[in-house]
Amino acid sequence: MAAQFPHWFTSSYSGQGGDCVEVATGLAASHGVVPVRDAKRPSGPVLRVGVPAFAGLVAMAKSTRPAA
Repeated sequence: MAAQFPHWFTSSYSGQGGDCVEVATGLAASHGVVPVRDAKRPSGPVLRVGVPAFAGLVAMAKSTRPAA
């Protein structure tokens, strides 16, 4: 991953409370991982989540999200 510079973004569903994570795009296909980090600490540690596990995490978040 060192040779590539991921583009970090926060979900549009994130509130302004600061309890957000950021994910990086562009590495799922080439490396099979989705980098995740704390939005409050962009220079902190990065968790590299496998694509299937990340897809499961997103599905779980969608299923438990309160109705708008």
